[in-house]
Amino acid sequence: MGLAEYKRKRDFKKTAEPAGKPLPKKVKGASGFVIQKHAARRLHYDFRLEMEGVLKSWALPKGLPWKRGEKHLAVEVEDHPIEYEDFEGVIPEGQYGGGTVMVWDRGTYYVYGEQPLKSLREGKLHLILDGQKAKGEWTLVRIRSRDDAKNQWLI
Repeated sequence: MGLAEYKRKRDFKKTAEPAGKPLPKKVKGASGFVIQKHAARRLHYDFRLEMEGVLKSWALPKGLPWKRGEKHLAVEVEDHPIEYEDFEGVIPEGQYGGGTVMVWDRGTYYVYGEQPLKSLREGKLHLILDGQKAKGEWTLVRIRSRDDAKNQWLI
């Protein structure tokens, strides 16, 4: 996806969100994740996985499911720059995503038995999260194809 969509949606003269640096030529194994609590029009959580030099991102309207077998909607959104993993602050009203953003959790992740990019393309990521709050296994499964207006997943 890259950062083109992310940059198109924002006016960096009006928001303190990071614009993103050029992508590195070679990216080593991506293993960081961050969950940000985002009080925009509706409170939700942004789940971000470091991959391909960017943060692959999903909006979780109800946050992570905590009970085995419970499933929550995860809407894939535009990639964010790596620098966004540290972003906390207020996105001005009238700007895309306007509202307060705070880091809720962060840590490392692993993908069971697969390469993360291959699993992402195939639409199924079996994740092991090792964060300060989120510790354990979750699976992201695509339920709507990339051709749909909203790329929907379940976690």
